[in-house]
Amino acid sequence: MQTALVEQPQPMAVEQSTLQATIGEADMQHGTSKIAPMKPRFEPLTAYEMSGGQPEFRKVSVPAHRYTPLKKIWMEIYTPVYEQMKIDIRMNLKTRKVELKSRLDTPEIGNLQKCADFVHAFMLGFDVPDAIALLRLDDLYVETFEIKDVKTLQGEHLSRAIGRLSGKGGKTKFAIENSTRTRIVIAESKIHILGSFLNIKVARDALCSLILGSPAGKVYSKLRAVTARMAEKF
Repeated sequence: MQTALVEQPQPMAVEQSTLQATIGEADMQHGTSKIAPMKPRFEPLTAYEMSGGQPEFRKVSVPAHRYTPLKKIWMEIYTPVYEQMKIDIRMNLKTRKVELKSRLDTPEIGNLQKCADFVHAFMLGFDVPDAIALLRLDDLYVETFEIKDVKTLQGEHLSRAIGRLSGKGGKTKFAIENSTRTRIVIAESKIHILGSFLNIKVARDALCSLILGSPAGKVYSKLRAVTARMAEKF
């Protein structure tokens, strides 16, 4: 007796185009139902948190010739540093250094360095009303150079160069300060300039011309031309 072979039913083949269309519809439905997560919003870190929860310190040495002036105007330095910038400040009598420390309520991490620059500017010889601008403005710097960096002078030649920089009664120095919006301190053979980067460059060029022997009148005329050009630019 012969048994009939029964064919097994084959699974229905799904066309490739139909499958792709089905997957595309599913992805589309999945995309519309899924909402992108909101970006996290964190409060900015405080200066204390940015420093790793540890206070930061700065120390500024006090030269011997600035010790007495520092005692006389100590409160003028202490008040803006402690009350406005929220930085602890004290004078270490043993080491002859002004010590600065950040606090929990210090608003910005850069305040500590600003206060250190402010105290250092006073030690260089700048007046407090001029040096305090370092606390209020961000683009102010102090640049220092020596006369020997420009030209090697000794003896009376060095004294005459310092005299040309100051002028009679400080006239030349004041003229450069007013035209370039800077402050200049001449301490023997060292010159300190306080101001913005561009203004420091103009003042430094004028001082270098005087050191090299240019007459004051020629330097004045060049300063007027440069400052007029700067005024037109801004």
